[in-house]
Amino acid sequence: MTGESYLFYTLIPLVAFFYASVGHGGASGYLALMALFSFPNDMMKQTALLLNLFVAGIAFFQYYKAGHFNKRLFLFFALGSVPASFLGGLWSLDPWLYKKILGFILFFAIARMLFKKETTDRHIKKIPVVVALLIGIVIGFFSGLIGIGGGIILTPVILLFHWGKMKEAAAVSALFIWVNSASGLLGQFSSGVTLSANSFILVILALVGGLLGSFLGSQRLNNRRLEYFLALVLTSAGIKLILF
Repeated sequence: MTGESYLFYTLIPLVAFFYASVGHGGASGYLALMALFSFPNDMMKQTALLLNLFVAGIAFFQYYKAGHFNKRLFLFFALGSVPASFLGGLWSLDPWLYKKILGFILFFAIARMLFKKETTDRHIKKIPVVVALLIGIVIGFFSGLIGIGGGIILTPVILLFHWGKMKEAAAVSALFIWVNSASGLLGQFSSGVTLSANSFILVILALVGGLLGSFLGSQRLNNRRLEYFLALVLTSAGIKLILF
């Protein structure tokens, strides 16, 4: 293993730790790292979705156990997103276009990370079912197409329209990511994609970070320094993807 390989494997659990602490699987972070370390495009999407399954699953369990899950809110989004994610997983984008779309999503993730606002109980609004279904379809399709779970988009949507509180949005997003990642992976496998042996090493590393991050995040964690570090990683990857 080279020095770059050791650095990559060290960063994976750190990314999983932060994303799990806010109820996310971390696909945008894993994709950013793989882009920075010049991984081939044909293994990035399925690897990120696989890691999502484990980290988002752990995050959901911790947030559910802490009593933050809103089943009704989740169902409205998931009914539209799951079939759309499978469809997105069947598609294979041109590598150049894939990099540009991923780069844009990474900058969206940065904005979500650095600018967030808690929603109080008195500001919670009733969610329109049709709107939630349409949002789920759009997010789900791009989840399968790019290799993200969609939580990095869903969480700010929930908070922006005051459909749930911060930890409630995190719990809903965690399960949303899990079902979309599973559906997207099924679409990938249906199109003939297979996983590499290294993917399972990454799963173990991501599990370590995800377990600790989800536990602390569902209880009391608020680590802004780690957020700034990950924002720097995502920014570097986003610039590389868009400009090169």
